[in-house]
Amino acid sequence: MLPSSLSHALQSLYLCLEINKYKMVQCSDALVWELVKNNSSFMKKVNGRTSRSGTVRFSVEKGNVKNISSYKYSGFNSKTVDVSATADNRAALSAKSSKASTQPSKGQPVTPLNKSFHRVEKTITSQIADNYYRPDLKSDALARYSAIYRGNRVAKDVKKGVPVKKGRGKSD
Repeated sequence: MLPSSLSHALQSLYLCLEINKYKMVQCSDALVWELVKNNSSFMKKVNGRTSRSGTVRFSVEKGNVKNISSYKYSGFNSKTVDVSATADNRAALSAKSSKASTQPSKGQPVTPLNKSFHRVEKTITSQIADNYYRPDLKSDALARYSAIYRGNRVAKDVKKGVPVKKGRGKSD
């Protein structure tokens, strides 16, 4: 017996769980997003500077290349792209494969990005856009890599950091 107070999305998930009590449940990406879009441990809410700008929602989950809390960029999609910094001041590209639903540990193969900037740009383009994986995320992935690349150059002392701007007050 289903509780009548549940929304339609929750009722369908409840039915999935009741039918497949001891099996792994496969639900659509859209259904999972509808269930977790308002409450997620990865969500960070930032208040706007004015009352007109409102609250902005960010997401820090793996697979969210733009860190925006929306279905398009969510890590719950069946096809996600992530560019992340590694511990040794390099970068890595990961994209979900078809094994992600049945074997989560093998579902996101990682490609190290440790060549020159132009070769890495070619790698990201070939992995994301040229094989029709997620061509809409190409510019976002390249922008993310560019930011990681700049940060790694400062961390390796190849380039100096951006100096802090000083105001017009008294100079010491």
